[in-house]
Amino acid sequence: MTLSRRQALAGGSAFAVLGGCLSSQTGSRASAIEAFQADLGRVIDRNQTLSVLGEGYVWAEGPAWDFDRERFYFTDVPENKAYVWTAGNGVSLFMEPSGIPNTEAAGFREPGANGLVMAHDGRLLICNHGRRAVEALDIETGQRETLTDTYAGRRFNSPNDLVQTSDGVIYFTDPPYGLEGLNASPLKEMGPNGVYRLDPDGHVTRILDDMTFPNGIVLSVDEQFLLISQSDPAAPIIRRIGLKDTAVDEVWFDAKPYMNGKLGLPDGMAVAESGHVFATGPGGVFILDPGGRPLGRIDTQSPAANCAFGEDGKTLFITAQDRLLSVRTKTRGANWG
Repeated sequence: MTLSRRQALAGGSAFAVLGGCLSSQTGSRASAIEAFQADLGRVIDRNQTLSVLGEGYVWAEGPAWDFDRERFYFTDVPENKAYVWTAGNGVSLFMEPSGIPNTEAAGFREPGANGLVMAHDGRLLICNHGRRAVEALDIETGQRETLTDTYAGRRFNSPNDLVQTSDGVIYFTDPPYGLEGLNASPLKEMGPNGVYRLDPDGHVTRILDDMTFPNGIVLSVDEQFLLISQSDPAAPIIRRIGLKDTAVDEVWFDAKPYMNGKLGLPDGMAVAESGHVFATGPGGVFILDPGGRPLGRIDTQSPAANCAFGEDGKTLFITAQDRLLSVRTKTRGANWG
């Protein structure tokens, strides 16, 4: 199957850690917050617009809030850049290249970094398409450590998104979006587009091998379940699997009934302390209750790739194609601070 994610959604080398400000307009753009259920109002105020914090990107992704420095990181995967936003200074360039140098990117359609997560040890975890690896970046020194880049002697496709448990286990997805030709790429060494577990001792286990395009991944508040999105227009779902009770394996949310000409597929997600899940999908960001029932949708007016909580835990940052957006919620991010 030849599928470009953005087509579907929209119809050790040297690197620099940079701090120069970029020019980016900020403000607000009218946006509808649709209510599917009356109890949406407990989670978000419908009578607000989205704030535009930055724009001009090709495909914004990978949002992560830095508690220690009170700033927000995100990536532009095709442009091979990562950015940082602060309330005082707006958006500035953080890393270029974010993945590998473009001179080394033969065979890659997206050589940059994708998903980001702040690790418990204060480093920034990075899904690096170009290195086909999960890395950890020391933000102060710029030093990167490769945590894993192979499984059973084969290189990963292009690690996409990741999440870390309270005891340090990392789960990540590995679709082929970084490779030219995707599944048909001659660089592709893995048969399945898998979902993996990386233990603190470095041991890697493939936990799923039957998803077509696994993408976003998050933990439930109690860390008993994984939610994994599948960016496949034929089966645009969020799957829930049990980590302790392995008998749990189900379609938790099916986005197909909500496509109806809307742009976007299930992708990145953010979990609130209330158990609600903010999940990107057709038309923007869905607000799902703890049982997967859709309460409403934030219309981002362009395909939304990912979202994450920041600031006091009640600001939802959204990477929506060419823009970085934010909106206030009435619930806080899970395990905040």
